[in-house]
Amino acid sequence: MDQAVGLRRKGNGEIDTGQAVSTAMPVLQKPVRVMAVSSGKGGVGKSNIVVNLSLAFDRMGLQTLIMDADLGLANIDVLLGLAPRYNLSHVLSGQKKLEEVLVNGPGRIKIMPASSGVQELTRLTDEQKLLFLELLEGLETEVDILLLDTGAGISDTVLYFNLAAHERIIVVTPEPTSLTDAYALIKVLYAKHGERYFRILVNQTSNESMGKSIFAKLSKVADHFLDGLSLDYLGTIPHDTSVTKSVLQQRPLLELFPSSPASKAFINIAETISRTRPNVNQGTIRFFWKRLLNV
Repeated sequence: MDQAVGLRRKGNGEIDTGQAVSTAMPVLQKPVRVMAVSSGKGGVGKSNIVVNLSLAFDRMGLQTLIMDADLGLANIDVLLGLAPRYNLSHVLSGQKKLEEVLVNGPGRIKIMPASSGVQELTRLTDEQKLLFLELLEGLETEVDILLLDTGAGISDTVLYFNLAAHERIIVVTPEPTSLTDAYALIKVLYAKHGERYFRILVNQTSNESMGKSIFAKLSKVADHFLDGLSLDYLGTIPHDTSVTKSVLQQRPLLELFPSSPASKAFINIAETISRTRPNVNQGTIRFFWKRLLNV
């Protein structure tokens, strides 16, 4: 069955949803906090950070959903040793319902897996995004935090998810290319889309002092060239051999090595995030997708 039936464009450019999608805003119930976790450069440990932050939130009693938003090069399932039979491509094609695609992660975490090697998922049509809107609406009362593990770089998809989120967390490492590419991502979101607030998480450092020094370098450049930008230091994840061991075993660090330095850092960062509350008065899943579509 084609779940996207009825999704057509009217002559004036508006989406004609027919009977398939209701665009009426529902009564807002439980606010959902939407956070995009991104990086300018690949290989900075972003997906591993998403997994362990999710587990830290879960242990705080917060129901967390991970969306693998690197739609064509998914890897959250690989990090967790999962082998989902279905993914978002099956939902978009109408083969499966969303409930049949969601998989259980560690703790109470739910995961929305994407697909690897499916180029069509790297650029979603407006019709496909509207379909997501309708399907995800049912999650409004079940999710406290939606973590978006975006791709790296400044592609349209990465920008879309960052613009849709309440908060943007940018992951950097001590590598000069990581800082350069992170600045490029921030600059595009600032200059072309008016986003001014970013939180910086420094990964793979020798200590907290080094993390703050790296943040200071990025902040200094941003302050000089991007007037009115706000960069906040979120914290540092230290270099920890336990991280590599957990990745090789395809299990979260917080499960295998809860007392390791990196695990303690994840818990501290999750607590820091929980102490700050962005404006989520409109923070339902439906609002997230409405903002993404800008309709």
